[in-house]
Amino acid sequence: MAHHNPWPDEGNTGHIWDDDLRELDNPPPLWWMLSFYASFIMVIFYALYYPTIPLTDEMGGFTKGVSGWTAYNEYQDDYKVLKDWRKAKFADKEEQIASMSVADILKDDELKSYAVATSKMLFGDYCAACHGAGGAGDPISNFPVLADDDWLWGGSIQAIEASIKNGRIGNMPARGMMGNLTDQEVDDVTDYVIALSEGKGGDASVAAGKAVYMKGMCLACHGPAGKPMAPAGAANLTDQAWRFGSDRDTIRGVIAYGVNVKKDGDYLEGTRQAVMPAFKERLPNADVNVKRLAVYVHALGGGQ
Repeated sequence: MAHHNPWPDEGNTGHIWDDDLRELDNPPPLWWMLSFYASFIMVIFYALYYPTIPLTDEMGGFTKGVSGWTAYNEYQDDYKVLKDWRKAKFADKEEQIASMSVADILKDDELKSYAVATSKMLFGDYCAACHGAGGAGDPISNFPVLADDDWLWGGSIQAIEASIKNGRIGNMPARGMMGNLTDQEVDDVTDYVIALSEGKGGDASVAAGKAVYMKGMCLACHGPAGKPMAPAGAANLTDQAWRFGSDRDTIRGVIAYGVNVKKDGDYLEGTRQAVMPAFKERLPNADVNVKRLAVYVHALGGGQ
């Protein structure tokens, strides 16, 4: 940088490089200065017109602005426009779902597809927390899989609708804790139940457990061959679908302590809890949405 200024009257800053490369000191154009000052005015206007300045909760949380506009209100207005559009476009299908039975909805491919498509968000909001995305179940918390064909209360569309609408409460007496089975008998029948699931119920090694099974109340619910006569909450013991787990300790625990067994108003220690809440009063527009969800669950892959 030179320390002399060969052009003192040019209006430069005196910063000169390479003999003649210099920095001028011209003022900005008038239009630029007006825009610059106008931006300050716009900031003041914006701060007065829109919610802008954060405040403490005691002071109201934030300045509200004279317009009364909020992003939430704008969202609500836009959402109402969308809802009104959907209501007008799909009014005929919604009326059909409301007036038809789930069995009839299932017979109409177009209506069934509509019910499934409009149930995905409902399922995510109300069902997926327990039953997992796509009805895959929760192996950690032992919530049932909805995408297989193993149903304690029946997999027909009517049975699924009833389960969603009214809920279900599992029931399995605590055999070993009620005094009617000894610890040895519980062990024996546990081995027999496991053998049934493996197709080995006739083996001589589990004959003692089979005798306990046949003389007790096991066959009353689970059937003489391990298959319930009708879907009424009892498990099929001949398949390998286990509600609470397939290891021997878990199976023995269910036999010994039962499911949803209460003593003096409280759950018995060791008993398994299996409760499906009723959604007839939980779902919005429940009369229609219960049907919609029933069709969706039936279509997950396990509906009968």
